[in-house]
Amino acid sequence: MYHFMVRNVLLLFGLTVLVSCASSTSETDGLFIEEATVAELQDMMRDGSLSAKSLVTYYLDRIEAYDDKVNSIIELNPDALGIARALDEERAKGELRGPLHGIPVLIKDNIDTGDQMLTTAGSMALAYGPATDDAFVVKRLREAGAIILGKTNLSEWANFRSTRSSSGWSGRGGQTRNPYVLDRSPCGSSSGSGAAVSANFATLAVGTETNGSVVCPSSTNGVVGIKPTVGLVSRDGIIPISETQDTAGPMARTVSDAAVLLGAMAGIDTNDKATSDAKLHADYTQFLDKNALEGKRIGILKGTFGNHERVDVILEQAVAALEAQGAEVIRDIELPERSNIGRASYTLMLYEYKDGLNNYFASRPDSPISSIDDLIAFNNENAAVEMPFFGQEHLERAAEMGSLEDPEYKEAYQKVTENSRAAIDNALETHGLDAIMGVTGGPAWTIDVINGDHFGMGSSSPAAQSGYPNITVPAGFVGELPVGVSFFSGRYQEPLLIGIAYDFEQATKARKAPQFINALPTE
Repeated sequence: MYHFMVRNVLLLFGLTVLVSCASSTSETDGLFIEEATVAELQDMMRDGSLSAKSLVTYYLDRIEAYDDKVNSIIELNPDALGIARALDEERAKGELRGPLHGIPVLIKDNIDTGDQMLTTAGSMALAYGPATDDAFVVKRLREAGAIILGKTNLSEWANFRSTRSSSGWSGRGGQTRNPYVLDRSPCGSSSGSGAAVSANFATLAVGTETNGSVVCPSSTNGVVGIKPTVGLVSRDGIIPISETQDTAGPMARTVSDAAVLLGAMAGIDTNDKATSDAKLHADYTQFLDKNALEGKRIGILKGTFGNHERVDVILEQAVAALEAQGAEVIRDIELPERSNIGRASYTLMLYEYKDGLNNYFASRPDSPISSIDDLIAFNNENAAVEMPFFGQEHLERAAEMGSLEDPEYKEAYQKVTENSRAAIDNALETHGLDAIMGVTGGPAWTIDVINGDHFGMGSSSPAAQSGYPNITVPAGFVGELPVGVSFFSGRYQEPLLIGIAYDFEQATKARKAPQFINALPTE
């Protein structure tokens, strides 16, 4: 297992990776940093009881103390403390960049950072040197005053490598574990981001999603995740799967913190044409409303109930909370147009995966990997490290596809986009709904690197395939395992969903911090 820890120097295929050291501090003694929100941390820094440097040190010390259990961090930023000191100096001069000034953020390891850290998608194939520039979203975060604390582990290649993959496993990073129960899956592919922010290794984290990769690990790790409308957040500098469905999204312990992070991430980027007509808001916290559910009509996606009797109890409590807050709930909402999608979604992703990976490799001309064929060959040559448990069927199938000019691709694109969008749009209009709720996922399953994941339930596909927004919020626990519910709606309806999610969160207060239990009792 390759695990980057504080104060360690590791050799990876001849590459030396230096990681910063955390010195102990007494500045945080007596302060309630664990579970603190962005607003609370800003209050502490404003009154002088906390500095960005001491906050970074607190998180580095916490990572060193606990991440050997979770394995969520693939690399730490050796510049983090220096950046924190510079931001403290700016604050002392009265120069504040905004609500993220001095706030540590963890970044998924498929997002470029043009610093000393690598960007590898968890693969040793890219562990040769840093990217030449920040991804657009990372630039936005740095400009906002956020401190990039490190990179998080992930399901290798964002969980689109094998049909039997184990979520949170990568050749470079090993297996990430669920901080609630350590033999349980963190889901994926943004496994490390969900596990790390839940375990209080940073204030905020950034994940990416093609279909479920933000909302599922948010749910299983007991945090809030926002999968934005495709086009709200630039994909420039992010290792891709699907141009149609890919987006980065915020992951945080509260809806308010996720809203703060979303405001910094969103922006129009000339290098990503999908952002050209984005409906942006500089501050999404303005939509936090404890009365947002009053008078709203919330549909319950058909199939949400009936999968697990203990999850059903949580869902009934969620429905009761919605109604208590003044919402009208309409059950068994169907999305019949989705039955026309079939295998077109998989075909779409295979074509776009090949095209996207080849374009990304071309953007890094110093890379020894220049094509998807090179990547497949590397994995075969280094199978002991890259494929000790499962293969690379998705990569091999994608490599066989043609160009995006092929009629098969164009037909798949039309079938997926038209039917997925019509399904949500028509359901909202027919039933007069503001949003649709589904169970984000069931309780986390036991990690099994040989047989792979065994998902129990989920609701990510409608919003993912349509490119529409989706927000998951903690809703309860089955024993020690979190369960979340998702709210999704039409294109660029983030303001509406943030209000709904915040009202639900404040009414239920379901989140509780993980305790790093080794395994559930069997007697």
